[in-house]
Amino acid sequence: MKIAVIGTGYVGLVTGTCFAEYGNEVTCVDIDKTKVAQMLDGKVPIYEPGLEEIFQRNIAEKRLNFTTDLVEGIDGAEAIFLALPTPPNEDGSADLSYVLDVADKLGPLLKNYVVVINKSTVPVGTAEKVKSAIGKNVKIEFDVASNPEFLREGCAVDDFMKPDRIVIGSSSGRAIEVLKLLYEPFAREGAPILFMDERSAEITKYAANSFLAAKISFMNEIANLCNLVGADVDNVRLGIGSDPRIGSRFLFPGIGYGGSCFPKDVQALQKTAKDNGYQFKVLDALIEVNEHQKRILFERVKAYYNGDLDGKTFAIWGLSYKPDTDDIREAPSLYLIDDLLAAGAHVQAYDPEAMANVEQHYKSAPGLKLTTGSYEALTSADALLILTEWSMFKEPDFTRIAKQLRSPVIFDGRNMYSPEVIQEHSFYYESIGRPTIKP
Repeated sequence: MKIAVIGTGYVGLVTGTCFAEYGNEVTCVDIDKTKVAQMLDGKVPIYEPGLEEIFQRNIAEKRLNFTTDLVEGIDGAEAIFLALPTPPNEDGSADLSYVLDVADKLGPLLKNYVVVINKSTVPVGTAEKVKSAIGKNVKIEFDVASNPEFLREGCAVDDFMKPDRIVIGSSSGRAIEVLKLLYEPFAREGAPILFMDERSAEITKYAANSFLAAKISFMNEIANLCNLVGADVDNVRLGIGSDPRIGSRFLFPGIGYGGSCFPKDVQALQKTAKDNGYQFKVLDALIEVNEHQKRILFERVKAYYNGDLDGKTFAIWGLSYKPDTDDIREAPSLYLIDDLLAAGAHVQAYDPEAMANVEQHYKSAPGLKLTTGSYEALTSADALLILTEWSMFKEPDFTRIAKQLRSPVIFDGRNMYSPEVIQEHSFYYESIGRPTIKP
């Protein structure tokens, strides 16, 4: 099938590349000339495990192409995917300007029947708005469908190739047949293709992410309570995760969720509820809990040093909001760095993939040094702070850590290390929801 994907951000690039891998002819369209030139030159603009190999293969086999020309990009396409940004407005609503601007432009360009699919995460009613925007200037038949993505950064290629489920929202039998044909190869291992109306599909994505955010936030609250009563959240997590009604995933406490999806989607669903006269109290609490959790490690550090961080130096391992991505959007690390710098502390930070994004975010912030290696960040630091659970940090040389730090102190925001290992190396160690280890 000939497919156009408009937008080459995280979702658009993974979507286009994976469709090409299954034999489709895909053209990805983006207005960023530099980015398109980079991709035409065979360079992947994002870090995502497994993407590079299939990206290169499908360019070489001429199934994957890139252009800045919308007319060229959609020429002959049977399906056009909109994978455009929907950033949050100040009131928490999703900004649909990018989606609707492209929809306005599509109308006069369509020459044959086509299905336009919202792949972006969009609020309820967006399919109708897109259909209206295209319909103002169109002369042929077309349909608009909703097909939300459920891709996890760091696992996106596997998630697309081997989905848990495929959600398609459409009231058109013709559109359903096109999308069914397109997605059947991805469902051969048993993943259900769930057909529903457009509005139900739109809210499904928000509901899924908000529910996962709720699991994370609930465990963070349990962890904070464990700290107060002397319980161990790891035992609690195993105890409740073994219940099949609850499940073991998303029960790991930490320093809050971040990224491009959870914060934005929770806010957008909350705004949708408000616009319809409903107070979604659970979502109100989720947002409050997560904002507090992002700063909980800073409060622990501040308390350890009796409120005086001026002149102290802190090593940070991990800057991306989660491992296996270079994404720092809403990353807890940024909140912690801001608080440390504001308190007069110095920061020496390292991340295996997110350094360029952090450098661009902070420019040349006084007091912040980005190092070329994880152990370099430790040099003469007063303590080590673990913020992202990258695999490379899981089994470090604790003897080397102790020698390079001024004092053997670790604040672990991701519960990376077992208390038994820490005790063997005589560190002061604070984690989330577990007893503090003292040398």
